[in-house]
Amino acid sequence: MSVQDSAGEETHENARQNVVAVDADDTKQGVVNRLEAHTGDGIRHRAFTALVFDHDGHVLLAQRSPEKRLWDTYWDGTVASHPVDGQSQEAATEARLAQELGVESSQYTDLRVTDKFEYKRYYPNEGVEWEVCSVLKCTLDDTALNPDEAEVAGLLWVPYERLYDNPNWYRQLRLCPWFEIAMRRDFD
Repeated sequence: MSVQDSAGEETHENARQNVVAVDADDTKQGVVNRLEAHTGDGIRHRAFTALVFDHDGHVLLAQRSPEKRLWDTYWDGTVASHPVDGQSQEAATEARLAQELGVESSQYTDLRVTDKFEYKRYYPNEGVEWEVCSVLKCTLDDTALNPDEAEVAGLLWVPYERLYDNPNWYRQLRLCPWFEIAMRRDFD
């Protein structure tokens, strides 16, 4: 999605946001423009992906909106984004769950960071993800959802272990690279 800057020129909405640049150990190096962090060779920055489960071991996959600049229409773990400067991964995840899916913190009690990894992947002709990505998990006691169509194109509850054990069955979903890495590491 594009917006107009003060001179009336169109710019991508990400150009109006910042992310936290980090070293390989996730130590803050400064704050950088989000669009710059995702173009060219990229700038390593802090991110998260959250995997939300039901009590039957299903993970909630969310299809990214066609309006997303990178990995549009790909299937992701439940939510993924970037904490703002000074924000914890848990607080950023809580905010994103509420914004994208209408999931309130009263619907879960076990939000926790379970892993962290660095990765770099290019999206053809559009940009790059170079992130130190924390993985967070929680289990919904109340699975009521109210997705924001501007963020989420589709939702799918999938048996998590079956998804991992049978990647060929789910190949047509085109999974986001950070979700695939998080899932692979979860079972290693």
